[in-house]
Amino acid sequence: MPDDVYNRIAARIQLLAEDPRPHGMVKIKGSNNEYRIRIGDYRVRYEINDKELIILLLQCKHRKDVYRK
Repeated sequence: MPDDVYNRIAARIQLLAEDPRPHGMVKIKGSNNEYRIRIGDYRVRYEINDKELIILLLQCKHRKDVYRK
């Protein structure tokens, strides 16, 4: 991934610590606590554990690949 894209993604991931449900996030259907944020052509999938105050990053991939199993 290009450096400029990497830097944008890293900055947005750091902001999740302050606001795990930012404007523009989407809850993944069929899951209780899985969300995604869009950063250009990339998607960051993550889970939120509110009880333990944990955000678990699951994937950060190009939009064409992120939902493939």
